[in-house]
Amino acid sequence: MAFSDARKELDCSICLNIYTNPVTLRCGHNFCRECIEGVLDTQGGSGIYCCPECRGESQERPELIRNITLRNIMESFRSTEPEKEEKESQIFCTQCIHSPVIAVKSCLHCEASLCDDHLRIHSKSPQHVLSDLTTPQKNRKCSVHEKILEYYCTEDSACLCGSCRLHGDHQEHQVEALEEASEKRKENLTNALQELVKKREEMEESIKSLQKYKRKVQDSADGVTKRVTAIFRDIRRQLDILKRRVLKEITRKAERVSFPASDLIQDLEIKKDDLSREIRHIEEICNMADPLTFLQESDTGDLCDTEDEDEEDKNRCDKLLHGGGELDVTGISHLLYTGLSDLITGVYRGIYIPEPADILLDADTAHNYLNISDDRKTAHRINRKFNHPHTPERFQVYQVVSKTRYDSYLGKDIPSEYREVISPQVMSSQSFSSGRHYWDVDVGGSSQWRVGMCYPSIARTGEASEIGYNEKSWCLERNGDKLFVTHKNKSNNILANIPIHRVRVYLDYKAERLSFYKLDIPIQHLHTFTDFFNESLHAVVYVGAGCIKIGGGEGDRTCDKCA
Repeated sequence: MAFSDARKELDCSICLNIYTNPVTLRCGHNFCRECIEGVLDTQGGSGIYCCPECRGESQERPELIRNITLRNIMESFRSTEPEKEEKESQIFCTQCIHSPVIAVKSCLHCEASLCDDHLRIHSKSPQHVLSDLTTPQKNRKCSVHEKILEYYCTEDSACLCGSCRLHGDHQEHQVEALEEASEKRKENLTNALQELVKKREEMEESIKSLQKYKRKVQDSADGVTKRVTAIFRDIRRQLDILKRRVLKEITRKAERVSFPASDLIQDLEIKKDDLSREIRHIEEICNMADPLTFLQESDTGDLCDTEDEDEEDKNRCDKLLHGGGELDVTGISHLLYTGLSDLITGVYRGIYIPEPADILLDADTAHNYLNISDDRKTAHRINRKFNHPHTPERFQVYQVVSKTRYDSYLGKDIPSEYREVISPQVMSSQSFSSGRHYWDVDVGGSSQWRVGMCYPSIARTGEASEIGYNEKSWCLERNGDKLFVTHKNKSNNILANIPIHRVRVYLDYKAERLSFYKLDIPIQHLHTFTDFFNESLHAVVYVGAGCIKIGGGEGDRTCDKCA
């Protein structure tokens, strides 16, 4: 068989190329796996499958059998193909008629391929356009006029010959020389490439940062897991110690309480044995038949001379049974409670629970509609102006034109074009510029409040002074039955119709996170702000009604003013 005939045997009848991963149908015909699977997929809708070669039909999808033999033949053939393909792909000079010489350039005008020698003596006139051998000559000529493509239409994105430019559909269009258009396109692509490379680098940096963050979180989780595991192991050890201690104390107290009873039991057992011997002796005498012997043996004296001693034993027994005391359960409970309390205190130390920050309200910043308690922990909203001394730090009232969101927010309907707006706010005297801090706020005495943090540079009057409604403050806000988080004048509703009495504020300054939690069982995370902090931060509260208190606890939700 000729080489060309053998080569055809390795071609798939579907794609007409050399087999790729050849498989065989039951009828014996071979195909590329991808080719035959594509054909079978299109036949699946009809419910009848057939071989593309012999048209043999089947109602079930034919099984594809790997043809290992054909695959080995194909791979062996491919190993000899590169040399053949390389030789066939070489282009030779059309001017060298005596021996083949590899060409280096093609002349589009002459439609000839030239070697180095013939290229040096070839015409240098403009119509003789030279091109690389890799570019097919038919792609360099106009398919309509068979002339060399020299121009580029920017409107239609098409390459043109001179006739197309002068007489065709493009004569009124913006046209550029191919070299000029190519340079512009190359410049655009270069710029686009630079942008893509930049985006890829930024994406790689983001991936690295996220991977670093993920490793940091995992390392932190591993550390916490190890610490918690050690804490539980220590808890079990201490519980075993406490258990043995309490059980030993129970035994000691029980022995102490039961000791008099044990002593009396021992005495009564001895006396019971004496009585038993005396009873047996009397029974033996009573069984004697001889009167003389009976009278001689029965003269045992007075049998009732132990009545006083018996009465004493009876009194002792009654005293123990009815008033001898019980086990000291209270003392045992106290021991258990103290032990568990010490254990829990040790657990708290083990998990490094910090003390809450001691937040004190700064009366010099308090709005005139707020009354600050003597301990500087409670802010109470009043309906008349409080005569606070004027200070630059104090939040002030201000005027606005027309009705704004404050009409509905404060529940007022003032028809006047001008109205006074109040911001009943107060800041803390402490500020934080590093570390981690938390504090609790009792908001159960108010139906309208805001709790958050702000920079000391926050405005003290005007709309920009309200916490949450500027870029210098962040807050959790309750208005009626709805709960919001607010920053930069943007509010997001997070909860509705859910009672909330106590809020925890948690600041991680270095990590640039400010979080809010609903103190309940369990504690519920509400929201976390992530921002770049460029100033120190003060705690700040807004009291629209009632009062709120820093700290406090369950059942301690009202101040004296609200009681």
